[in-house]
Amino acid sequence: MTTMARTSTGLAYPDRFYAAASYAGLDGSLSSNNNDVSSRFSNEVALILYALYQQATIGPCDVPKPSSWNPVEQSKWKSWQQLGNMATTEAMRLFVKILEEEDPGWYSRASNFVLEPTIDVQMNTISAENGSLVQTQDKDVISEGLGSVVIYDTWISPPITGQHPKARYQHGAAVVQEKMYIYGGNHNGRYLGDLHVLDFRSWTWSNVGTKAVESPSPVNIAPCAAHSLIPWGNKLLSIAGHMKDPSETIQVKAFDLQTGTWSMLKTYGKPPVSRGGQSVNLVGTTLVIFGGQGANRTLLNDLYILDLETMTWDEIDVAGVAPSPRSDHAAAVHAERYLLVFGGSSHATFFNDLHVLDLQTMEWSKPAQLGELPTPRAGHAGVTIGENWFIAGGGDNKSGASKTIVLNMSSFVWSVVTSVEGTVPLASEVNILNPSCKLNLQSNITEAPSAVHNATNPTRDLRSEFEIGQGKIREIVMDNVDSKPTISECEKTNERIIATLKVEEQELESSLSEEKLQSLQLKQQVLEAETRNTELYKELQSVRGQLGTEQSRCFKLEVEVAELRQKLQTMETLEKELEFLQRLKAASEQAALNAKQRQGSSGVWGWLAGNPPEHTAIDDNA
Repeated sequence: MTTMARTSTGLAYPDRFYAAASYAGLDGSLSSNNNDVSSRFSNEVALILYALYQQATIGPCDVPKPSSWNPVEQSKWKSWQQLGNMATTEAMRLFVKILEEEDPGWYSRASNFVLEPTIDVQMNTISAENGSLVQTQDKDVISEGLGSVVIYDTWISPPITGQHPKARYQHGAAVVQEKMYIYGGNHNGRYLGDLHVLDFRSWTWSNVGTKAVESPSPVNIAPCAAHSLIPWGNKLLSIAGHMKDPSETIQVKAFDLQTGTWSMLKTYGKPPVSRGGQSVNLVGTTLVIFGGQGANRTLLNDLYILDLETMTWDEIDVAGVAPSPRSDHAAAVHAERYLLVFGGSSHATFFNDLHVLDLQTMEWSKPAQLGELPTPRAGHAGVTIGENWFIAGGGDNKSGASKTIVLNMSSFVWSVVTSVEGTVPLASEVNILNPSCKLNLQSNITEAPSAVHNATNPTRDLRSEFEIGQGKIREIVMDNVDSKPTISECEKTNERIIATLKVEEQELESSLSEEKLQSLQLKQQVLEAETRNTELYKELQSVRGQLGTEQSRCFKLEVEVAELRQKLQTMETLEKELEFLQRLKAASEQAALNAKQRQGSSGVWGWLAGNPPEHTAIDDNA
């Protein structure tokens, strides 16, 4: 005989942690209030719970110390920073353990807002000879609600009821509380403008009736695809997207979840050009928009920010090497500071690269990826849980991506969660995947060797010290769930840990002494080098002075040489004139001698002939 019975089981990790965080008011949901933490618990316990929650959901503290002097923020930052590299799973279990110590009945009181797994158990029984019933098997048959999914790392299809939306792609999806809204998309080349909602509690689809805000100028909410759907307060924001008649710039539409009306939001500043296939991420009160494909099929890699409080656009100038222009990529925000961009495609290339933008320094970087690198893909979807980024779907022109992958955003290590075989046709099916705790455990094992010891030791004791207020210290000891070590075992373990720490301390002190000695030697060498440098500089200055003197002497010698050359040329000219005068003198003397000779030979006969002597005539003339 077969009977059906319903039973309830306690939540497993990490669901139990998230339920505890929601009860304590630290999950950031609309129903939680952070002021409840300080009102329910003492300041010391509240700071410890805050630090463990940050460690479990974000990871080790890497945010800068608060600049403004605020005792509350300073204490919160110090509590988180003192956790060091504590593993995510350890932080989760410590959080729940402390909550149970402070409020033992929290789980029963949290039943009003924590969905406990409800399982239909099929009990196959057979009748024995004595008429008694013997139980032979119990098997999980049906699970209700997201919180009751107890199958890990496997895609499953829950029983969906209601009117299913049309099959589509390039639609927008957003989760608000326990409902998922989908808007628009592409159906066989036709843009859609319908809005549907899936209730996660009942797994029921329903069509959301929408209308435009009544105004003198009616608002035209055109169907679109490849847009982004972002929850903001009690509204859904639809940003950008391809339309039949595209606008010149990006449009921002808002759907009011309370009134069920659409409106077109007015923005200021210089808006980006119209596009689709971009990534839009909410960081605080701003939207970060990257890339996409313009209406004219131009690929983009620009970065814009939209301040949702002032509705003002601002184009950001970034440093570093930005990702190449692309669309249909995925983007995620880690620790409210880093924007991660993965994959996407251009007109002919599909990418599997990873880029990181520091939103404080506005500088791009391309970290080294570790683990099993994913295949190039575009059109994929991603969601972050803690420091893990899960990515599913997408593909290239040849085939779809069958592997669901996860990236640890702190260590940049890729892992494969699961794989689906075959191709899935375009449909309106819903599939869910519940990631197991081992993903967080594996990522932390990769990050620190100490996490390996804590994760593999079957009986581990953790001691975390928190310095709060006036130096109060709280010691937390966590035991393994399945084994309860005795006090003597704990003491032995503690003694071994203390002995190991002392040895490490001695080694560190020895290393520190060596480093100090090397530092002193380096300082001495630096001083000697500076002294030699000073002496060499003085010698250089002396040589420069001597060189200047020699240069002055050379200049004077050159002037003297030039003067001597000029005198030499003058002497050559004088010698030529002297030689010429000497020749003239010699010629004159020769002529005079010749004249005397002629006078001596013809003087007597001339006298006899009655001719007077020539020298007489010459003398008279003289």
